[in-house]
Amino acid sequence: MPKILIVDDDPYIRELVGKILQNGGFDVVDATDGHNALEKIDGCDCAVVDIMMPQMDGYQLVGKLRKYYENLPVLMLTAKSGLPDKVKGFELGADDYLTKPFEGDELLMRVKALLRRYKIESSQVVQIGKLTVDRDGYSVNGETIPMKEFELLFKLAGFPGRTFSRDNLIEDVWGYDFDGNERTLDVHIGRLRERFPEEKYGFKITTVRGLGYKIEVTV
Repeated sequence: MPKILIVDDDPYIRELVGKILQNGGFDVVDATDGHNALEKIDGCDCAVVDIMMPQMDGYQLVGKLRKYYENLPVLMLTAKSGLPDKVKGFELGADDYLTKPFEGDELLMRVKALLRRYKIESSQVVQIGKLTVDRDGYSVNGETIPMKEFELLFKLAGFPGRTFSRDNLIEDVWGYDFDGNERTLDVHIGRLRERFPEEKYGFKITTVRGLGYKIEVTV
């Protein structure tokens, strides 16, 4: 069960976020400031970090996490909603930014999305049928393809047989705040099907009606 570190100097927020995440199936550990967080970070799979804290604020903490825990997803959860605050958070290495007050379902969704994204990124090479998808070089059988096509293929190929909802694929490949047309996903799926025909590569991308897509090995 993934463990989430909650870093906030407000005990009410720590308790609230803790209950939301526990109800969502996560273990939680909390910290009152950046120094306390660094003492408890080992073994955690994600950090939810406030900005305005004593001793070491959220910006300082994110900077240290990115230096020493490069592959740890970080969500900033804060009342600071100004664009300069968000820009600073992302520049320091935060993966996502959610402002208070917030909806519990949205917090859960964002944490789950970050964990999925980092799980995929931690595996660098995926074999599907007669295709080798290499994230290190962003190449497929040694050749490059457009970035979004690559990310979509890597996502599907990492879990053959698993159905991904349209929303899940859009969120993980284009980002939570994507405001484009859903048709974008269908167009990219179509391009992948044309680029990698089943009879040549030994897999197919199947449409699961009413849900989304999955990749199936056929060799």
